[in-house]
Amino acid sequence: MHLCIKNLQLRNYITVLFYFISITMFGQAVRKYSNEFLNIGVDAAALGMSNAVTSHTADVNSGYWNPAGLLKLEDNQMALMHSSYFANIANYDYAAFAKPIDNNSAFGVSLIRFAVDDILNTTQLIDEQGNINYDRISLFSTADYALTFSYARDLPVQGLNYGINAKVIRRIIGDFAASWGFGFDAGIQFETDNNWQFGLMARDITTTFNAWAIDEDEFKKVQDAVEGQNQELPETTEITIPKLQLGVSKLFNFHYDYSLLAAANLNVRFEENNDILSSSFVSINPAVGFEFAYIDMVYLRGGVGNFQNELQIDNSEQLSFQPSFGVGFKYNGIQIDYAFTDIGDQSVALYSNVFSLKLDFSIFR
Repeated sequence: MHLCIKNLQLRNYITVLFYFISITMFGQAVRKYSNEFLNIGVDAAALGMSNAVTSHTADVNSGYWNPAGLLKLEDNQMALMHSSYFANIANYDYAAFAKPIDNNSAFGVSLIRFAVDDILNTTQLIDEQGNINYDRISLFSTADYALTFSYARDLPVQGLNYGINAKVIRRIIGDFAASWGFGFDAGIQFETDNNWQFGLMARDITTTFNAWAIDEDEFKKVQDAVEGQNQELPETTEITIPKLQLGVSKLFNFHYDYSLLAAANLNVRFEENNDILSSSFVSINPAVGFEFAYIDMVYLRGGVGNFQNELQIDNSEQLSFQPSFGVGFKYNGIQIDYAFTDIGDQSVALYSNVFSLKLDFSIFR
């Protein structure tokens, strides 16, 4: 019994410390890595190509990757995706719908939820007299939501399209803190007559703003449970700085039945970090991917990206990267895709199995 109490106390301190760190991190005045859940990616087909899809994305998922691609829709489409990360601790769910408005424009809407559910709140396990009451344990979730509205339209130049996103972000840490955020993305795509495609996606072009509301009473419970913690509330505003993604791809056809799509991306961030190309002004991270298709029905995908110069314990640098692999099957307007990848690199994070479904409404006609 004594050992059980000790374990619960230790778990209590660890849980409380997690609360404190989360609220403190999410409440910094200017935080460059805010809303990182929006950088994970959607659609197993894209994840299987290491996200190198900025130039050729052309379906309902374009609302996330490059809204200009929505203009290539021929009918209404719907997409669903689920994946689990960190040994199934965190769940990532995505749903999207898009439709052509007319021959010159299209519209889409999508919803993302990234969350850790059923976290034990043991801050009240032990009362002021030192008594343990298991009924005082409760559950809570920390969840991030993003609702995105997308619009695409063509331009007077043949093969040139543009798109914009308006994002509403909601982030919740149980009863401790919650925030609302707003931001915009913009993208363009250009396709030549010989199957070359180019794309540019500007994320958070106006910077994405988040405002946090912290429950002072709940926050004080966290601080009281961890001795020696700062009693001051953290700042309650944060911004997400803009990022650019430049892409190029080309489709090769072989003997009518076979095709190969080769694509590359340059992911640009305006900061100095561990990207393979980094300066005090800008950092660039490349990604490459391919998709081999048979009769536009069976797909084999692969890619590599997220190249990082990781600092080792002996102060040396080691290049890390994130490989990915995927397969897909499409028949009569229904497409099922699978990707085997992670959100870290080839050696650190646990790999995840990602599944997605895409439905073309033409099957009902």
